[in-house]
Amino acid sequence: MGADQHLDWRNIAASTLDWWLEAGVDTLVEERPRDWLVPDALPAPAPLPPAAPAAAPNPGYPVTYEEFLAYRMGDQAPDAKWALARVAPSGDPATAALMVLTDVPEEADAAAGHLLAGPEGRLLDRMLAAIGLAREQTLIASVCVARPLAGRVPRASATELEAMARHLVGIVRPRRLLLLGQIASRAVLGSKAGAHGDCSDVLSDDNLACKAVATYHPRVLLERPMCKAEAWRDLQLLIEENDA
Repeated sequence: MGADQHLDWRNIAASTLDWWLEAGVDTLVEERPRDWLVPDALPAPAPLPPAAPAAAPNPGYPVTYEEFLAYRMGDQAPDAKWALARVAPSGDPATAALMVLTDVPEEADAAAGHLLAGPEGRLLDRMLAAIGLAREQTLIASVCVARPLAGRVPRASATELEAMARHLVGIVRPRRLLLLGQIASRAVLGSKAGAHGDCSDVLSDDNLACKAVATYHPRVLLERPMCKAEAWRDLQLLIEENDA
C-alpha cells in the first residue's frame, strides 16, 4: 500500500514492544511445552471470514457510504445541535482491513479534524501496531459525530444514534470490527453487548457475519492500566482465524 511506505516501522516496532510489556507480555514463552528442535510446519493461510452482508437499510437513511456520510454530518441527527464542530469517520471503507467504532469524539479531535487524535489515539495506534496494523489501514468511526457537553451520550438521544452507527456498520461491511467501550458495543450488539471479548457469534446471529471484538476504550486503559492485559487478549481474538 502506498501509505505504508511512509510509515516509520522502527518507531512502530518499538511502540509495539512497549504495548506488549504494559499488557504483561514480558517473555517469549508459550503456555504449553514444545520441542524446540522440531521445525514448525507452515500452516496454510486461513481465509478471512466472509464480508458481512449489508444490513437492511433503515427508513430515511441513505444506503451508500458517501450519501450516508453527507447525511450524518448534516443537521438531521440529534447530535447536530450539540456543537458546530463535527468529526467525520476517517479511512477508506473499500480497502480498510479493520473498522474501529468508538463512542464520542475526544476533546482534541475537532481541532485535529479526525477521531482519536489525543492520548487515547496514541494508545490506539500502539494497540493496532501490536497486531500488525497501522491507522492508515483502518476505518475509524464514532457513534456521535459531535461531542456532548458532558462527554457522554445523552440517554434521550442514544437509541437513534446507535441505530445510525449500526446502519454505518452495515454499509461498510467490515471483515473485522473493533468496538471500543460499552457505548460502541451496545450500538452494534444491542442488549447482547458485553464489556469485552469475541462477539462474532452474536453478529452472525444478527446478520452481520464479521470478526468482531469488544474491548476497553483507550481512555479506560489510560485510567486503569491493569486492564491492558485483558485488552491484549481481546486484540489477539481479533486476529485469530476461524478453524472452520
